[in-house]
Amino acid sequence: MILKSLKLTSFKNHPDSAFEFSERINCVLGKNGIGKTNLLDAIYYLSFTKSAVGSQDKLAITHETQAFTLFGTYDNQTIALQFEKGKVKTIKIDGQEPERLSDVIGKAPLVIVLPDDTSMIKEGSDERRKFFDGALSQFDSAYLKALLKYNKVLKQRNSLLKIEEGRRLNKKLLETYDDQLIPLAMDISDKRKQMKEVFLPFLQKNYADLHEGDEVPGLNFKTHVTEEFADRFKSNSQKDQIMQRTLMGSHKDDFEFLLDGELIKKFGSQGQQKTFIIALKLALYDFLMEKTENKPLLLLDDIFDKLDDSRIQLLVSLLLDNDRFQQIFITDARKDRSKELFKGQKEVNFIELAVK
Repeated sequence: MILKSLKLTSFKNHPDSAFEFSERINCVLGKNGIGKTNLLDAIYYLSFTKSAVGSQDKLAITHETQAFTLFGTYDNQTIALQFEKGKVKTIKIDGQEPERLSDVIGKAPLVIVLPDDTSMIKEGSDERRKFFDGALSQFDSAYLKALLKYNKVLKQRNSLLKIEEGRRLNKKLLETYDDQLIPLAMDISDKRKQMKEVFLPFLQKNYADLHEGDEVPGLNFKTHVTEEFADRFKSNSQKDQIMQRTLMGSHKDDFEFLLDGELIKKFGSQGQQKTFIIALKLALYDFLMEKTENKPLLLLDDIFDKLDDSRIQLLVSLLLDNDRFQQIFITDARKDRSKELFKGQKEVNFIELAVK
């Protein structure tokens, strides 16, 4: 997968920008706040129809304008996205609108590493589920459809449980939601469990590539969606009604990140946590490449921060492997550092952003 060019109009602090890219490594350089991360976010938008940094669509519009547009030309397709205040977001692949926005996911496989990704380690289970859900969704459209339906039914069920005092619960409607939610939960959690088993070797290999030592990363998958889930879920209905929310299901699944058998959240240093996250993302790259038989785009935002020199050198050596990686985007506020790290590499394109 190659992104040949990108045009941004009224997108964040890019009122009117156009870029052409190298097929291999693109280093986006410039001071903080100049739009390096926003450029990567625009590329992410074209793969996932949303921001990588959690912003609402309306917050991505350049100040005092009403809409933003993104247009990407790939080696095998074009993707255009537009969002206008007060209107529905639209996206077109080769000029044609897909039936659903979610149909775009997987058309341009992508892996992104962000400075805040350590939140997957430090925060609750939501971020870890999102990571593995995103991985599965990029090659398994049936999984994505099941997940979207599950989240919709879960929202409906929770709304039903939040009945006003004095009103009677519509138990028939509750049973209808239960009958939909239970098989979806069992399918989703089962695929997550399978994902953990398949994904672990990729993680262990990439961590070893980034760390000169004998530390071994691990994954645990925690769920109460087991063979007895249907009976347990229904018997828990009374508690759900008291708490006014669904207490069991796939939305409670969690992935534990381990290093030498211990929770890295509790015992890992800042450097170990950063290395774990980078290894996790590179493992996702390898995993998607195997599943899709297509090399994803790799976006690395401020990747060299919080890494010591030895880890940086190991990472750069990996990225220069033409057989393994294809197109890569790297941002760096220290342009001299990136130019030194990639000195003499003809395949590296340096894009220096300046204040407009």
